[in-house]
Amino acid sequence: MISGSIDRRDFARRTSLSVSSILAAGVFFDRSSCGREFETSDERLLVLGLNGLARAHQFDYFADGHRGASMVAAHLLCADNELGDQTLTRITELFELNWAPTELCQDFAEADPDPASTEKIGLALAEGGEVLRQVGHNAIFAMLAIKALRLVPEVATPERIEGICTLIRSFTPWQDIEPDPEVDPPPFAEAQACSRFILREALAAIDRFIGFGQGFAGHMLTFGQALVELAAMGDEEWAESCRTAFRKYVTVTRRGPPPDAKRYADHKPSALRPIDLEYWHQRGDKSLGIGHVFKYPYSYYDLLHRANDPHLARDWEAKAYHVF
Repeated sequence: MISGSIDRRDFARRTSLSVSSILAAGVFFDRSSCGREFETSDERLLVLGLNGLARAHQFDYFADGHRGASMVAAHLLCADNELGDQTLTRITELFELNWAPTELCQDFAEADPDPASTEKIGLALAEGGEVLRQVGHNAIFAMLAIKALRLVPEVATPERIEGICTLIRSFTPWQDIEPDPEVDPPPFAEAQACSRFILREALAAIDRFIGFGQGFAGHMLTFGQALVELAAMGDEEWAESCRTAFRKYVTVTRRGPPPDAKRYADHKPSALRPIDLEYWHQRGDKSLGIGHVFKYPYSYYDLLHRANDPHLARDWEAKAYHVF
């Protein structure tokens, strides 16, 4: 049973509306009661991602951790938004062409699963305390790992879980400043209010960092959404253990780029979005980076639905191309 009263079947078939539907209808719907159920074969990305997360510490924990997390996020992006077989096939193809055949994603030796020990990952996250660690990736990766393991508990083997815990403990302090007292997000369990807070902060970051890359806006989405999702799964204590770290991240982001910040070319305006099949064909076969292309949109669409704010959705639709 998945924490937060969502069982595996309901969890796997949660779906969402496209942004265009949201804007047209002006309403949001409960995803737990509609949509097609993904077949067992669709769990391949979850298992590949968990393998990558569990083995990343043996290679480049930061970059390879991103790769593992992105496969989990890609599965959830497709499942939550009912992107259809063609899009799922294309996204799976991208992973098969890039990371699936590598040592990072190879399977682990068979062992008896211990789904209850998944809580070790949450405890490893909480150990980090109030320290801001590498843009909050300890929280982002922990949430995705916990969520995936609750979907496929049969692969919650001791070796995988210990590997993921090692990864979570690998992240080091980054810009660990005192948070601005005015930065006070709602409780993460208040999903609607907190999602609106995160989306507004990320929108402001887009404008603030034009010409300097959109990593701050993108990670506002992924860091914040990870904490909202943890709380929604019933793990509010683990989410709230990261409150101070998240406040620090918002404080850093509100300061904007420093005078010596490196400049980057902005994305060109485009109407294509990650919920469009053509978006994934247009990217080409070797343009995955380290996986933000999957994690950013997964968090974005999840937050939009939790926020249930058509005006905020319209504001985002005008600027989303900067992040995607």
